[in-house]
Amino acid sequence: MRLVSPWIAVLMMVAAARAEGTADVRGARSDPVKSGGDARTLTARVDAVLAARWAEAKIRPAPVAADGEFLRRVSLDLIGKIPTAAETRDFLDDPSKDKRVALVERLLDSPAYTACATEIWRRLLLPEADTEDLARQVAGNFEAWLRSKVIEEAGYDRIVREILAVKLNARNTDLTAGRLDASPAAYYVAKERKPENLAAGVARVFLGIRLECAQCHNHPFARWKREQFWSLAAFFAEVPAEGPENVGIARPERNGAPRRELTIPGTKKVVTASHLDGSTPAWRPRADTREILAEWVTAPDNPYFARAVVNRVWARFFGVGLIEPADDLDGEAGSELSGLLDELAGQFRAHRYNLKFLIRVLTATEAYNLSSVAHQAESATSMFASMPVRGLSPRQLFDSLTQATGAEPGDARARFLELFASREDRPVEAETTIIQALTMMNGSYIDGATNPETSQVLGAIVKAPFLDTPGRIATLYLATLTRRPRPDELTFLVPFVERRKTALDQQKALADIFWAILNGPEFHLNH
Repeated sequence: MRLVSPWIAVLMMVAAARAEGTADVRGARSDPVKSGGDARTLTARVDAVLAARWAEAKIRPAPVAADGEFLRRVSLDLIGKIPTAAETRDFLDDPSKDKRVALVERLLDSPAYTACATEIWRRLLLPEADTEDLARQVAGNFEAWLRSKVIEEAGYDRIVREILAVKLNARNTDLTAGRLDASPAAYYVAKERKPENLAAGVARVFLGIRLECAQCHNHPFARWKREQFWSLAAFFAEVPAEGPENVGIARPERNGAPRRELTIPGTKKVVTASHLDGSTPAWRPRADTREILAEWVTAPDNPYFARAVVNRVWARFFGVGLIEPADDLDGEAGSELSGLLDELAGQFRAHRYNLKFLIRVLTATEAYNLSSVAHQAESATSMFASMPVRGLSPRQLFDSLTQATGAEPGDARARFLELFASREDRPVEAETTIIQALTMMNGSYIDGATNPETSQVLGAIVKAPFLDTPGRIATLYLATLTRRPRPDELTFLVPFVERRKTALDQQKALADIFWAILNGPEFHLNH
């Protein structure tokens, strides 16, 4: 077990004090604007709405985040890991006024963004693949298809339409047929082809409605009733049952028409497929039932679709949604942010559901560019007047460790993600278990990554002839915390290294500093 010296303990305490924070969001009301406009226009509108609410509530927003803080934040959000020491140094030393906007464009155009966005959306759409063997078998085919959509910048509405209306056949659903085609059909396999699973998933992810509670009974205080749940599930009545002998069979009605009805389990009541807004499906003779559903879900006048995804994307960049919970827009009664969500959703539709457009808008807002150090902790974060502190997801944490240390991930990534799976919940409430903490402090991966003899990054730093002790410490900070050390930190750490008599002992001291930073809260948080 690695022992922490008093000097390193001080470093960790200082980091903990600086990184401390949390968030619980309520918000601001806006009146929808009628004009369209580009990303900058919409960003300015969001800024104006929030600034008005801050003024009304007499809230002084946090200062603008330092360049390093912004660089680390947007890198974690867009590519899922921290930048390298060289990238950090270049950005900090860049005098350009528009370098933050230019940085976002570079990240959005990078292969790392494609990989990160693919994984984020796969986890949202196929969460079963993280825990269930059947879904895991087809997740790769789904990711391959999804990656192609990210690369071609397909609109979110098109992605959802393709998922809902995909033709199911042996090439994309039969696991006994060998290699499957890259296809969104995995969505149906992961949800066991069951109409009730598909209905619950579609409502929650695509519409922001938690409908699954109505599956078994009517709740006296709930808006949605059991009959509505099964009426949505009826759109999936023709999905073939599991088994190669059933693949591609649409199970038509006796008259040859597609099946559009289901019997509610435990009853004799038969329900017909119908939309959740009460509108009658526009049936067409040659159109599949799911195709009709896809058209309604992604229609511009659908009251749920655009709002649901915009709220989720906002939550991705701010830790919490404009409406909370982010996947339950029915809980928005009395929310002061409904108007702002409506406005963003309208512009998202106007820009053809382009996710990169929405990202450009949000990352350029004043709220996203603020520091996490608030003047008035609770009231400031409740109106996005400071950036909420978010725990890193397991993927962000591992990929950032790999980036910072230069270690080869190998099989360690899968084991790490499994061990840290409990941290995938709300990022503003992330907690670390004892086992996870011990893994970070004493695990073989971290031990090797902080050993000068085996760590690529640390080894290069301690052996660089052009670096003195302050330069080595500064490089460690750039590689891990995306900033240079403050004078008070150097005052602590330079003597901690230089009081060692031999070069080998000084290398071990630098390794201790590296280890302490990687285990400190500033490294484990997105702030």
